Amino acid sequence: MSLLKLPEIRADHRLGAAQFDARPDALERWQPEIRAATEAANSISIYDAIGEGWDGNGVTAKRIGAALRAIGADKEVQVNVNSPGGDFFEGVAIYNMLRQHAGKVTVRVMGLAASAASVIAMAGDEILMGDGAFLMVHNAWAVAIGNRHDMADAAKRLEPFDAAMAGVYAARSGMTVAEAAALMDKETWIGAAQAVEDGLATGLIDSKDIKQDASAHMPRKTLALVEASMARAGHSRSVRREAFKALFNGTPGAADDAATPGAGEAAALLLSLTNSLKV
Repeated sequence: MSLLKLPEIRADHRLGAAQFDARPDALERWQPEIRAATEAANSISIYDAIGEGWDGNGVTAKRIGAALRAIGADKEVQVNVNSPGGDFFEGVAIYNMLRQHAGKVTVRVMGLAASAASVIAMAGDEILMGDGAFLMVHNAWAVAIGNRHDMADAAKRLEPFDAAMAGVYAARSGMTVAEAAALMDKETWIGAAQAVEDGLATGLIDSKDIKQDASAHMPRKTLALVEASMARAGHSRSVRREAFKALFNGTPGAADDAATPGAGEAAALLLSLTNSLKV
């Protein structure tokens, strides 16, 4: 188990019509080029949205579990985070894996740990944050599709998730559950110094330990923003993923820096179509 006694989060996958996705405001503030200057031998990098993306990328519990097994059950591990969040269930699974790890877990928030990524960050025995880094906490946020009964059911199913997250933030910081819930209700962005003061972080990262990798900047963030816009327009996850696959001929590389010619135009076209469909 973790050196700290952190609560388990139990999440029921049977959420009816609701689907968890990264929030557009978190995506807009996410700077994917911010990374650790060096990666330690026993380090795990979380530099993408939480959950599997349309192209097979993204941070999943399966990937983190494999990394922890490779490091070793009783070894210290360093988790470098810069993520806009995403799939709540994947985030919960990763949090539970890290809290159960027998060795010391140090989480370093290099840029952003928003939404599901902020839950993951709470699993650290130490939580360090870079200058200009943020945690973002909020109530469970999902895209729900259906009639009023589906919506009411989705809202009811989200309530225990909110309570579980408030419990984790409270256990981590020493604040009351009610105080943590109030931060979530306000959808709070918490800077590094404030996080340390509030007990949601234990220290700061020296600026020399952070770098900006320009090659990691635009393609993935742009496509994530397009998908978030489609979600807000009411398009289901399966429809969104099929649209991307059709535009990029099913080639994941089109979303990376080695994108095929025309990938940028395709993304721009999809964004234009999405904006025209917003309600």
